[in-house]
Amino acid sequence: SFSPGMFTGEATMLSGRRGLAQVRAGADSEVIEVARDDLLALIQTDSELSAIFMRAFILRRVELISRRISDVVVLGSPHCKGTLRVREFLTRNGHPHTMLDLDRDAGVQELLDRFHVTAADIPVVITCSEVVLRNPTNQQIADALGFNDAIDQTQVRDLVIVGAGPAGLAAAVYGASEGLDVLVVESTAPGGQAGSSSRIENYLGFPTGIGGLELASRATSQAQKFGAQLMIGTGASRLACGRTPYALEIGDGHRLPARAVIIASGAEYRRLQIDNLSRFEGSGVYYAATFMEAQLCTGEEVVVVGAGNSAGQAAVFLAQTARRVHMLIRSAGLADTMSRYLIRRIEDHPAIVRHAHTEIVSLEGNGHLERVGWRDNQSGQVETQGIRHVFTMTGAVPSTHWLDGCIALDDKGFIKTGPDLLPEDLAAARWPLARPPHLLETSRPGVFAIGDVRAGSLKRVASAVGEGSIAIAAVHQVLHE
Repeated sequence: SFSPGMFTGEATMLSGRRGLAQVRAGADSEVIEVARDDLLALIQTDSELSAIFMRAFILRRVELISRRISDVVVLGSPHCKGTLRVREFLTRNGHPHTMLDLDRDAGVQELLDRFHVTAADIPVVITCSEVVLRNPTNQQIADALGFNDAIDQTQVRDLVIVGAGPAGLAAAVYGASEGLDVLVVESTAPGGQAGSSSRIENYLGFPTGIGGLELASRATSQAQKFGAQLMIGTGASRLACGRTPYALEIGDGHRLPARAVIIASGAEYRRLQIDNLSRFEGSGVYYAATFMEAQLCTGEEVVVVGAGNSAGQAAVFLAQTARRVHMLIRSAGLADTMSRYLIRRIEDHPAIVRHAHTEIVSLEGNGHLERVGWRDNQSGQVETQGIRHVFTMTGAVPSTHWLDGCIALDDKGFIKTGPDLLPEDLAAARWPLARPPHLLETSRPGVFAIGDVRAGSLKRVASAVGEGSIAIAAVHQVLHE
């Protein structure tokens, strides 16, 4: 309830999305409406009011999520990879939802009959306005919930950022806070790979650690506070770089014009070289270890593939609820690839078993993963276990397939920038300026690459954030050329 002098609103005031909660006056009342643009101007200019509003908005959104106050119902099964994808999309975007399990929850059949839905349609998303989405894409969900309604796609912006991982969000915060008109395009949800980390403990300023989802949520609110906009659910499909302003083509065919572009599209974990892998992705094979995935394997044995920090964080997190965690490591150990504090926790945890010089050779199951086979590459011995959950977090494949020859890449597909660009790279791109590319600038003037997608990057959250801030300094110079 609200008394005189109080204010309504939550995180949607920053994003421009439709609100989830409704307010009703119980008596004659006078309400003063503050337009979103005016509120943002106030937040950006008055530090004391900014702290009050931001804290209230964030806490209210947390309360909505914790109390499951939602305008969305998801019908599905925890064993369905489509259901997992939909729930992950909603959760990582901070949108509360009600999950109804087809196998367990009462009243599901009534909903199926009412909306003429069959089991073959799952996952099904039903909105408060009774829009029914059958096995929807991320973009269809975003459109139905009005995630991007406030965004003008025809406006020529100072800067368009591709990707909302730590690098992209940092660039959005610094760019928007310095007066640039910034739009961030993200195909899934803010946070990137870091957003799926259970806890990051070596990031400056968080001595007790911070969850990847929480870090992404805070950074998103911070960027929106300064006026940056996020377009969620649609990824970049092409960069038209033949002339300026550049045009970023997105999944629905629209083009977003921009005077400068920052590519922060990140990298994906390398897929296991198993013939039938695709059968089990989302149905036993996962590329993230969040609370949602952990719920699926409580009390069971799981496999974590990888030797980096992400794999270590996943193993420690899953060991809290799993009966046993098998870490499969292709090398002799973890010392060369993982932070020491994680190695100590893994070594001291009785539920984590390390298998050096080992890799997966087979996946078996009917519909869902049921058995995993792995081989010791020193002895040649193959072992098969009745394990239903594999978390793979190894290698890095850059998300650059959509660039289609527009930007110079190295032999692994990462984007070359600054001093790494050879004369022949610049000649092939017809570099038109007398000056050389800036430190993080690509073979196209005004197009920058930061974070995991950049050749030679450190693949760490802190370094990605640093690159985001550095790139903005160069963007200012380019815009004034």
